[in-house]
Amino acid sequence: MALSLTSCGGVLAQPLEPIWQKPIEVAAGPAERGPWQQNDSQFHFVDDPTVALSRNGDIAVAWVDQTRKDVFYQAYTAQGEALLASPVNVSASGDVFSWLPRVVLDTEEPMRVYVLWQEIVFSGGSHGGETFFARSDDGGRTFSKPLNLSRSMAGDGKGRLTKDVWHNGSLDLVQAPSGDLYAAWTAYEGTLWFSRSDDGGASFSEPMPVFADASLPAGGPTLAAGEAGVVYLAWGVGHDPEADIYFTSSQDGGRSFEPPRVLFDTAGHAWAPKLAVGAEGTVYLVYGESEQGRSSPSAILYTHALGPEVAFVEPRVLATGSAAGFAGADFPDFAADAHGRLMIAWGLFDAGGQRPKALGYTLSTDGGETFRAPKVMPHTVAPEQGFIGSTQGLLMDRLAMNADGSVALVNSIFLTGQSSRIWLHIGQL
Repeated sequence: MALSLTSCGGVLAQPLEPIWQKPIEVAAGPAERGPWQQNDSQFHFVDDPTVALSRNGDIAVAWVDQTRKDVFYQAYTAQGEALLASPVNVSASGDVFSWLPRVVLDTEEPMRVYVLWQEIVFSGGSHGGETFFARSDDGGRTFSKPLNLSRSMAGDGKGRLTKDVWHNGSLDLVQAPSGDLYAAWTAYEGTLWFSRSDDGGASFSEPMPVFADASLPAGGPTLAAGEAGVVYLAWGVGHDPEADIYFTSSQDGGRSFEPPRVLFDTAGHAWAPKLAVGAEGTVYLVYGESEQGRSSPSAILYTHALGPEVAFVEPRVLATGSAAGFAGADFPDFAADAHGRLMIAWGLFDAGGQRPKALGYTLSTDGGETFRAPKVMPHTVAPEQGFIGSTQGLLMDRLAMNADGSVALVNSIFLTGQSSRIWLHIGQL
């Protein structure tokens, strides 16, 4: 499949533009990252932000303070005012690194918050990593004792591309309309695991393997939930220069899944998918794909599916990075509401760059039929010698949108030897 901008569909004649508030500094710290020495590593910076939005516009932000080795939480009003007197420690495991959280706000219980993250526990396997979960019933003021969902030696939370290259943060968490919670994660050894909770996160089911192929390690899982117990799950695979996106679905709330299938068999390298469910149950999918293999510049591809067979239409290219002066676009984030409004954001990379130097984005107000021309997200361009995105891996969840058109996006900037900062961007469509 050729990656051509001519395939991206119509462009809105009068494109919608969010009204962005002045960015809010969520956290700040030094920018020192010493050599890897497991949990004795000298990491002194803030990183790994993630965000969620409530129906009334309140915003949940979680991130990691690497100096303290813990996940922290703060909430904001739609106007950007902090709701908690100070950030709350979610993981409370200061001897062990905590990385790359996901945060979900309960759709029915406005004070309930859910957080999933990767804890670098060394359990005897070749790599450290476990998948942990905690919840709050008081708006994030306190959190439950963390639950270890994975309880394995497999290096959980790692999405392996090659023997020596992987991205941490290979996990996801979503809440269904029924209130059930679904969690997915992969391990360095390559298995994709799934677990569910039907009691608001008080307990989770025994992890179930969804995909296990030693020659094609799963990575970067993404979940979406529809009505009546429908669950959608997509992921990428490593060790394949022509890797494709895999997909499966469940009709019984994640108790069983259809056999996994490749969505589009191409010569390019596809990775880092993101799913969402929108108006009338439409399933949306975005991902990055590079024509010349994993190390070549990527583009952002978009597709959607309708009907009980979940048949995805031929994907089209939304962005390559070149229009913004960058070499490539990759690692997308995706948000959709019930009114056909979509927002997609992604990292923008210099030639040969391993970490993004800015974020790009685009919008649709007609269910993905047309998108506005891609733009660089204001105030996300890293200073010279700096970069954005996690130092532990780029499998993040930085974008949220609610039914009222409120938008929240988080990003981190790391300026080596100077400072690290986490920013919250609040917009309104």
